[in-house]
Amino acid sequence: MKEPFESEIAARIERLNRIGVSLSAESDIRRVLQMVLDGARELTRADGATLYLLEGEGRQQQLRFDMMITESLGLAAGGPEQPPVPDNIPPVKLYNAAGEPDRHTVVGSAALDQATLHIEDAYDDTRFDFSGTRAFDERTGYRSCSLLAVPMLDHRGKLMGVLQLLNRLSDAGEPEAFDATDISLAESLASQCAVSLSQRRLADEQRELFESLVRLIAYGIDEKSPETGAHCRRVPVATMLIARYASASNWPEFANFHMSEQDIYELEMAAWLHDCGKITTPVHVEQKGTRLQTVWDRIELIETRMEILLRDARIRALAERIGDDAERAGEDAPEVQQLRQWLETQRAFLQRCNAGGEGGDAEVSDRLKEISAAGWRDMQGETRTLISEDELYNLDIGRGTLNPEERKIIQDHIVTTIKMLEQLPFPDHLKRIPEYAGGHHEWVNGKGYPNQLTRKQMSVPARIMAVADVFEALTAPERSYKSPMPLSKTLHIMGEMVERGHLDPDLFRLFVHEEIYMDYARQHLSRAQIDTVDKAGLPGLEVRSVPV
Repeated sequence: MKEPFESEIAARIERLNRIGVSLSAESDIRRVLQMVLDGARELTRADGATLYLLEGEGRQQQLRFDMMITESLGLAAGGPEQPPVPDNIPPVKLYNAAGEPDRHTVVGSAALDQATLHIEDAYDDTRFDFSGTRAFDERTGYRSCSLLAVPMLDHRGKLMGVLQLLNRLSDAGEPEAFDATDISLAESLASQCAVSLSQRRLADEQRELFESLVRLIAYGIDEKSPETGAHCRRVPVATMLIARYASASNWPEFANFHMSEQDIYELEMAAWLHDCGKITTPVHVEQKGTRLQTVWDRIELIETRMEILLRDARIRALAERIGDDAERAGEDAPEVQQLRQWLETQRAFLQRCNAGGEGGDAEVSDRLKEISAAGWRDMQGETRTLISEDELYNLDIGRGTLNPEERKIIQDHIVTTIKMLEQLPFPDHLKRIPEYAGGHHEWVNGKGYPNQLTRKQMSVPARIMAVADVFEALTAPERSYKSPMPLSKTLHIMGEMVERGHLDPDLFRLFVHEEIYMDYARQHLSRAQIDTVDKAGLPGLEVRSVPV
């Protein structure tokens, strides 16, 4: 049979182990520190405990008073459900003004020497400055006696702070000195706390690094394409607004949709990464402002050919009137004047086509072919068409400035986004980032891209991102091919997209009726864009099922 003393030691060690298990399972750092203070007091039978955390670098290091408890006085501060520590308690500086180690306090000395200090009676010890302790005693009527200062060293021997214990209580409730077992248990617990702190800080640093890299990618993509401005940085704002409203709403449509803060974080990171595939999209396609634009706008080539054609006509006229005033004859020749007028008319037409204003019907196609048939001679004397086949193909685009092949390149940024993100070893709590980021161009009727997913196949967060992406694109001020739209026009277009089966009808109704758009508008839209929205006149609000 074990002696009572052995049984007590075994129980205390068992309690230490349970505390260690709890520390490893707890992610809230404030609760970790609270568990350490409570556990240290229990294991050592201390009446009070104080926690100091190290901050600063080099000779600027100091110990910040972070948490405390004195059981007999009913004092507690700094814990998760406790009042904050008094702000008039200065930190303990580890180095003086001359940059020399300052060991005049117990906790400072323990930190600098990384060694446990045991004081049997603070009033008898002359090595350290206990003026603060005595002032506390005078204010409260307390009697500080035994004291234990334990440096908190992590697994690499790095100092994280100091755990200080006050007044070990005897069976009679009187202060007494800490014994060797108390010191050993306190050192073990302080070490476990330091490791927990170190691991938590490492996790925080890794998270901060991950977030910084994600934002760096988004910033780079935005900088690559001035046409889309801050799109990658604004879509997350709109996405988070919609997601939080939907998660917290009492709408029947979202009764089963609830997002934790971790879910919100996962979606936010997906929103930041939703266009990461654009890093591979050729700049001349992504920023194609006219139909003939590649690295430069090829309309200039056609205009140069027109000038050559006109000059050739003038030269012919001059040759025929060589005996007259040559320069005036070339300009005044009827055929030259007629050609000049024709070319000016066709140039204006081509500029309209190039800007995306005309094209896609038989009349335009025939006129383009007629213009192209006007031949010009190159340096080798060969006759060429005024407009090349590739130029004809681009000028005759039905809508916008992108031809089908270029549109496919733009659309493929989603495919690239998915491929890039699926290669990353995301932890479990971020596993859905590729799905969320890769679904913002899907349509709820199954006719979007790249995977033609239907509404039932899309998660709510992916559908939220689709709404946010469209809303930001319509209201963005940087697009050269359009003016930034006011709210009324933006919501009208989005309502039409709902009726065509592009956007989720439930999310659109929530977006409109809860006026989520106004939360975004106040931050990111100009005053001119924030106009009156006639909700009753918006299309899409009565849609209850997905149009096919």
